[in-house]
Amino acid sequence: MEQFAVTGEYIELMGLLKALGIAETGGHAKHIVDSGIVYRNGQIETRRRAKLIKGDILLIEDVKVELI
Repeated sequence: MEQFAVTGEYIELMGLLKALGIAETGGHAKHIVDSGIVYRNGQIETRRRAKLIKGDILLIEDVKVELI
């Protein structure tokens, strides 16, 4: 499981996908979210600009990320 440090109050989902290198561009990040393959704390996350906070666990295909 990877860990990602949230420096502010939250990070938006599309920004996280780009920061992790999972998405190359904003358009690619939109496609990933719209595909329904992003799980946040066990639930499918379809909101592109969902505010992710410390303690959230994301699963994107075979990549698991914990926000710290």
